[in-house]
Amino acid sequence: MRLRTLLENDALGLRLLGGEAELDRTVRGVMTTDLRDPSRYLSGGELVLTGLAWRREPEDSERFVRILAAAGVAGLAAGEAELGDVPEDLVLACGRHRMPLFSVVEDVAFATITEHVVRQVSGERAGDLAAVVDRHRRLMTPGPAGGGPEAVLDLLRSDLDLAAWVLSPTGRRIAGPAAGAAAEPPAAVRAQLAGEHLAARRAGRRGPHRVTGADGVTYSLFPIRDGDTGDDVRETVLSDWLLVVGADADEWPEERLDLLHGVTQLIAVERDRRDASRTVRRRLAQEVLELVRTGAPPAEIAARLRVAAPVLLPGLGTAPHWQVVVARVEWDAGPEQGGPEQGGPEQSGPEQGDGADGGARDSGRAAQSLLEEILVDPWTSGPEPSDRIAVAHSDGEAVALVPLPALTDGPSDHVTDHTEGLRADALLTAVREPLSRGLDGDGRLTLGVSAAVHSADGLRGALEEARHARRVAAARTGRVCAAGHQELASHVLLLPFVPDDVRRAFTARLLDPLRAYDRRHRAELIPTLEAFLDCDGSWTRCATRLHLHVNTLRYRIGRIEQLTGRELSRLEDKLDFFLALRMS
Repeated sequence: MRLRTLLENDALGLRLLGGEAELDRTVRGVMTTDLRDPSRYLSGGELVLTGLAWRREPEDSERFVRILAAAGVAGLAAGEAELGDVPEDLVLACGRHRMPLFSVVEDVAFATITEHVVRQVSGERAGDLAAVVDRHRRLMTPGPAGGGPEAVLDLLRSDLDLAAWVLSPTGRRIAGPAAGAAAEPPAAVRAQLAGEHLAARRAGRRGPHRVTGADGVTYSLFPIRDGDTGDDVRETVLSDWLLVVGADADEWPEERLDLLHGVTQLIAVERDRRDASRTVRRRLAQEVLELVRTGAPPAEIAARLRVAAPVLLPGLGTAPHWQVVVARVEWDAGPEQGGPEQGGPEQSGPEQGDGADGGARDSGRAAQSLLEEILVDPWTSGPEPSDRIAVAHSDGEAVALVPLPALTDGPSDHVTDHTEGLRADALLTAVREPLSRGLDGDGRLTLGVSAAVHSADGLRGALEEARHARRVAAARTGRVCAAGHQELASHVLLLPFVPDDVRRAFTARLLDPLRAYDRRHRAELIPTLEAFLDCDGSWTRCATRLHLHVNTLRYRIGRIEQLTGRELSRLEDKLDFFLALRMS
């Protein structure tokens, strides 16, 4: 309520003594006091009622009013019962500090004014709260009546001139202001910002984080969730969103920072809503996966897929193709996680190439959330295309069922089999840079992608194919690795299952003499061998690639044969060298 409305009610017995220009001040509460210094009880916006018992000499008025003005009081009402007319020194002090001053007639109790102010302010607060709740509800409601995070970001743009975007941990755009409202950061910059955010989260630094992008623009990164101090950030860091603001938050006042943190809380609600909406898809994926694992008849699996298809691809007229993606997130275990130092289990054999030795700690749930963020159906559009994907998790790994609409040819709607679907190399390119920052130090993500299948009969094979591909990826170096079904038709399928001691012995026998010679003579025999095999043993092409005379190349190959006792004219020896280089 405004101060001037108090004068409109004759029952309050108020008379204005000064401060007419300040009557539009907002009254947020009321307080009755005769303390000489009531500052500890004031928070700003109050109408202060006083009987003037604190005044013993004229100088007291200046000190009292100065305290009220410093506390942000809206106005002062002085009773006439104690001293009769309000003292002139109080009127003058209020004038100096621009404090509106009222007198209260003797026959009106302060309780009457207090009850009126409280009733009015409480009613207004209830209305304001209802408006705020309704506005937030409309902002975060999907569809024509609302707008989800986009509506909030549009308000930041229109009201505060702040361009902001919500990104996934891989830098994928989840929400932003309306098209044309602000230039969106390029894909490479979004990946950079996501990586910086993940690195800061892993280091335990609280947001916002200030980053200068590769485009020269200064951005501030706000985590959507800060998380509790007791949480293991590794469980959520790879799937939580971030808010990117195209401005330097280091220069902002606390009020603006509080506002942006409030925006992140609104977006966190939307993040939780979308996560909850995936429950049905997760359950469908879990049911299909259990049927496949237990060897259920194809007809039973096909029936479950027919239930899943309308949920994942509503309105699709033909049965989709299906693709399977398998992911595992693993974290190195310290002594507290039951590693070897605590007597934890150690693994041997082929699984050592999986990064599982040393008591590695993995999380199927983290891999599930991550797959839901990074798998994007290329045939759909909209703010959340990954909602067309069903992901289950079990035994430390996540398994995604990716529906691919079958393509049709001509009016007969003949279904064709040329749906390509997701490719491991494209998937790796999209996620490797930012996620490597979030995994840096103690984590790995490995992905395997199957070929597309178009029947329940092929789903079991697709699952095994994706798992084999993931094992191939796990045998490689790097924080984020992926392999696709195309690689399973070659020698790389066999390499992950070769025990480590056999690998070391095989490569040492063939390559160690060459490495030692290169160190002593800088002869580059290893690069020469790689180029020679890559050129299929062609002297001319290999010499051209290495910028050597053919005679020089022949000398180097001869030296390789002399040091190893092998002949590169023989197919068996070429194959041995090829495998040794791949395993080294």
